[in-house]
Amino acid sequence: MKTDILAFGAHPDDVELGCGGTIAKMVSEGKKIVVVDLTRGELGTRGTDETRKAEAAEAAKILGLSARENLGMKDGFLVNSEEYQMRIVKMIRKYRPEIVLANAIDDRHPDHAKGAKLVSDACFLSGLRKIETVLDGENQEVWRPKHIFHYIQWKDIKPEFVIDISEHLPKKLEACMAYKTQFYDPASKEPETPITTKDFYESLTYRAQDLGRLSGVAYAEGFTSEKLISLKNFDGIVW
Repeated sequence: MKTDILAFGAHPDDVELGCGGTIAKMVSEGKKIVVVDLTRGELGTRGTDETRKAEAAEAAKILGLSARENLGMKDGFLVNSEEYQMRIVKMIRKYRPEIVLANAIDDRHPDHAKGAKLVSDACFLSGLRKIETVLDGENQEVWRPKHIFHYIQWKDIKPEFVIDISEHLPKKLEACMAYKTQFYDPASKEPETPITTKDFYESLTYRAQDLGRLSGVAYAEGFTSEKLISLKNFDGIVW
């Protein structure tokens, strides 16, 4: 499957929280988007890996993803190993994206920064012809994405550019709240965590609103880039 964007998250829900509005917008414009979760999120305080699996499937349906996969890496113990790199290389070569979205380069959860570096390294390795991979009994062709962008998560990292998600914030919030075990639920009897509070839920809107304020739109999501971005012209810039 040739896709436009391949989005990676260390845990199910990372992508929805970090760039769910951008994905909803791209899907509405006819782009093919695939999400790959590195772990099952089995160490989460609330829920189980099975409930996370069901919630991830529901979120994928809400966002209109072309596909979603889980690589089954060990939650809480991501390492930049050859084994994990090669699992990701196979996904890159399978879906052949122009753009890869990955976790924040620095964040509260150690898996996020580790996942960011793991995906970045795998993107480079995926373009090396002497690294051979086989998937479903077939040899894969090399592929290296043109861009790697990192979405912003818990920490307030200064973005290098933002995407206007003004018309798509409701879809992002709906996809996030598909993870019923993970976020704000006043009826839940499970332990409270930093992401289950009402304040965290409300932050999804006010952080997007603040980035929108700074960039001249209603709501936006921010990204950092691994290389300098070149524009052909000024078309598409919000003035």
